[in-house]
Parts: sequence; C-alpha cells; structure tokens
Amino acid sequence: MSTGSQGVTVLHLAEAPHWQEALSTGEYRWSTLGRTLEEEGFIHCSTPEQVAGVLERYYASYAANLVLLTIDTERLTSPWQVDPVGDDTFPHVYGPINASAVVHAEPLDRRGGTG
Repeated sequence: MSTGSQGVTVLHLAEAPHWQEALSTGEYRWSTLGRTLEEEGFIHCSTPEQVAGVLERYYASYAANLVLLTIDTERLTSPWQVDPVGDDTFPHVYGPINASAVVHAEPLDRRGGTG
C-alpha cells in the first residue's frame, strides 16, 4: 500500500452531512453511499475521469446534495492504493481520511452540478 509518496490527487463523493461531521471531528469515516469505513473496509475514491460514471451508477437516485472532496494523498495519514475493480482500477483509502488531507470540498447538487 502506498502512503501517498506519489503525490496523487483522488476524489471522493461525500454526503454533505457526513462531510460536515468530519469538519468537526477531524476525520471522515464514510466509504460510500450509506456505508461506513468499518462496514466496507476502505473508503471508495475515484480519479477525476471516473466521477461522472460513479455519480451516474451509484448516486443517480440520491435526493440530497453531495460534496466532491479533493484529497491530496501526500497529506493522508491512512494508507491508500489503487485496486482493480472489474475492468478498471479505483483508488481506495484504508482508514479514515483526515480532514487536513482534503484540499478542496465542492458542493454538488443532486445531478452532480456545482451551480
């Protein structure tokens, strides 16, 4: 597993209330829609090119707002790595995401737009 020595930026789609909680506690512990880090074993992330597909496949029926987190892997205190998933690969964080590793948090509407 990498500890971020490569300096990669990865993205994570967060439910807005969970990101707000992380700002208070200092760490984010949600893997994906409705599933915690403890339930899943890691936090699902994606590359910028994968976000639209992830929104379409997994969040199309989600009615509330999301926050797109931009994570600087050099700042992560948890290990991460890129894992094969089907015919593709996705980055996964194997522990909580420290809020200080999130360099940008962009609110998204229910269709994935920023406006």
